[in-house]
Amino acid sequence: MATYKSKPVVIAHPVNEVYDKISNIGAYQEKLDALPPQAREKLGDVRFEQDSIVITAAPVGEIRFTVEERTAPSRVRLKAEQSPVPLTLAVDLEPDSEASTKAVSTIEVEIPAMLKPLIGGKMQEAADKFGELLTTFFA
Repeated sequence: MATYKSKPVVIAHPVNEVYDKISNIGAYQEKLDALPPQAREKLGDVRFEQDSIVITAAPVGEIRFTVEERTAPSRVRLKAEQSPVPLTLAVDLEPDSEASTKAVSTIEVEIPAMLKPLIGGKMQEAADKFGELLTTFFA
């Protein structure tokens, strides 16, 4: 299993508030739709449903991440349902201060060792983009 972690991002809200918003995935579609076209384009083809995130990624196609674990106030973990390989996405939260939260997104994927050099960069980029996505919704 390969693990790709985003750079830590700091969100200027208390950890409980961040967890409440992150764990309510369906509420993000409205926020995503309200973003300016440039910001929306930067995030790529993603949509939010009640308990899932749907990402369209070439050449794989549509991948649906469904909530697998909610551990208040520190973790939300999603599992890919329509992925050619086992894949999970987790967001780990910890207080940075009373008024801010440090967040790290982690992608775990089961890929053959010989494919890691080909896929690893894209997976790291995906983890980092997800971290950026988190900060976008709390701006």
